[in-house]
Amino acid sequence: MPLLLLLLLAAVSGYFLWRRNATGLTRNCRWRQQRAQGQWHCSYCGAVAPGGEAPRICRNPQRKP
Repeated sequence: MPLLLLLLLAAVSGYFLWRRNATGLTRNCRWRQQRAQGQWHCSYCGAVAPGGEAPRICRNPQRKP
């Protein structure tokens, strides 16, 4: 039983580390599509990105990489 709990803890920790590296969005990024202009607008920081799919990284020019 303790071995199973340790395995579960390792799996959950690994998942959280993977999710942290899989996305570059900040916690507050909320992308809204403006179809008429063909772009995405972040309602939190005001960044704008062109394209058909929502951005996966924060485009805020004031955010340090």
